[in-house]
Amino acid sequence: MTKPRSAAHPIEPIFLKRWSPRAFDATEVPIDDLLTMIEAARWAPSAYNIQPWRFLYAQRGDAHWQRYLGLLDAFNFAWAQNAGALVFVISDTLIGAHPSEKQSHTHDFDTGAAWAQLALQATAMGYQAHAMAGIDFNATRETLEIPDRYRIEIAVAIGTQADPAILPAELQTREAPSDRLPLDQLAFGGAFPHEHP
Repeated sequence: MTKPRSAAHPIEPIFLKRWSPRAFDATEVPIDDLLTMIEAARWAPSAYNIQPWRFLYAQRGDAHWQRYLGLLDAFNFAWAQNAGALVFVISDTLIGAHPSEKQSHTHDFDTGAAWAQLALQATAMGYQAHAMAGIDFNATRETLEIPDRYRIEIAVAIGTQADPAILPAELQTREAPSDRLPLDQLAFGGAFPHEHP
């Protein structure tokens, strides 16, 4: 039995309920549900309201599904093939409509905020979302025709959580919500304490 997560300070329960399972039950995520999650991401904050995030998606069994799965590394393919949807999250690295415009300093920070909102919305709807960096970045750019100005950030598997018994034995033992470092190791009043890395 997994020890329940607990926060050191009062927070909304959804933050503890959200985690990144790998066991999904291979049912499709309906398009309206998927677009609701992306809608939540759309409302993330961004510097100068540039909104650098973009989302490329496939639903389980649609015309894009196998192509999206083929962009994952072997480890992630093994479990993500049971997800109900896959989303590739990318960010616009430039400010403005033309390649001559200046580089954005916050494109990936802002897009991370959008991903977090997508994940929390998924949890609120009874799904879970698991972000993965284990993808073929070069093949993703070519296959999904992503322009050079966009950075490929992450792929996300979304679905309904299943019994961990469907996973290989070595993953079953890892199929539990992870804990977090204590707050006093992460947040500091004043200057950065040099005893911390």
